[in-house]
Amino acid sequence: MPYLSRIRINPLRAESRRYLESPRAVHGAVMGGLPASTSDERPLWRIDSDDPHRPHLIVLTRTRPDWSHIVERAGWPDATGEHALVRDYAPLLALIEPGREFAFRLTANPVENSPTPTSPTAAQRRRIAAEQDPARRRGFRMAHRTAAEQLRWFLRRIDRWGFTVPASRTDPPAVGLEPVGAATSTGSGREVAQIDSAPREVRITARHRRTFTKNGRGPKVIVNSVTFEGHLQVTNAESLTHHLLNGIGPAKAYGCGLLTLGPIRGGREAAG
Repeated sequence: MPYLSRIRINPLRAESRRYLESPRAVHGAVMGGLPASTSDERPLWRIDSDDPHRPHLIVLTRTRPDWSHIVERAGWPDATGEHALVRDYAPLLALIEPGREFAFRLTANPVENSPTPTSPTAAQRRRIAAEQDPARRRGFRMAHRTAAEQLRWFLRRIDRWGFTVPASRTDPPAVGLEPVGAATSTGSGREVAQIDSAPREVRITARHRRTFTKNGRGPKVIVNSVTFEGHLQVTNAESLTHHLLNGIGPAKAYGCGLLTLGPIRGGREAAG
């Protein structure tokens, strides 16, 4: 039975600042809230900082967690209020059906695999030089850096995730997402996605680039996280449920991949 948790974080505490700066530290804290018998579990999490003075850690787990260690070290353990809210996720999943609309938030790591990086790093150049059969080259994971590329990455994939994003009735297109024709080749074997003429109910609300090392040593890990918010309409309930429970894209251990749903403002839908 899955559970969705919301944990209040006190940004003035030393441990909280470590969480806000290091995805590796948060991953360790999240895993510490799960029983040893579920050590093979792969929880999803993200930090929501709508109010930088009152950030929240959002976590999706398969089993019921205990976040008392996070509250003690990074929250307000003696203050009034509910510091770690844990809810059964099943009632929300039961609401998912084709045609239903929800507000959504997704923090993801927009990347694509390409056999021909335009600006290869030193490590990529060494790997290319060492190849004996370039025709069998494995793709390189390339991060999308601009907001326009990141929005295109998102919109190209929503069908496979089980939803569509309705057309916006008020907002103009974001820079770089003006209407274009059919998909065109880039000359490197990849296609530029077709973006229809209608701007969609989605926007980027946060972008972060974090660098750290695994286990405190070894090569650097770079994660470009992007938070998307907007409205969605369910097209495939089974696919959307799968992605809600299993996450979207890479870097799930480091705060990416968690898609959450909520009611659309104005009361058109309720997510429980």
